[in-house]
Amino acid sequence: MRVFGLDVGSKTIGVAVSDELGWTAQGVTTLHWEESQLEEGLQKIKELLLQYQVDKIVLGLPKNMDGTEGERAQKVRNLGKALEKALEIPIVYWDERLSTVAAQKMLIAGDVSRKKRKKVIDKMAACMILQNYLDSKSNV
Repeated sequence: MRVFGLDVGSKTIGVAVSDELGWTAQGVTTLHWEESQLEEGLQKIKELLLQYQVDKIVLGLPKNMDGTEGERAQKVRNLGKALEKALEIPIVYWDERLSTVAAQKMLIAGDVSRKKRKKVIDKMAACMILQNYLDSKSNV
């Protein structure tokens, strides 16, 4: 069973996928999309789901530092509902607070140039979201 991890932004969606055993997450790509063109975004995700034979999606939920959900979190939940309905696939929401910051720090520590970081940061954040989810399941 493969699982997708998605880091959803207003212009990009970072995508990661698990291995078949559900142990590790690997970055796949960064999709460019417009929130106002939901159908186009759904189609791009659907193509990847079929390609990787994914059974579940973990959506990074951008909570505020105090644990509340703001406007951005609601937009992610709306996308999740649309994905669940259009693709008939289970959606899990995962607290993604500081995942992008952690990804940025990791890339800086790896001496990745600013230009290259910009290209991979969303994919890396999706990978971190998915890996945290997978790790939580292995501790059960």
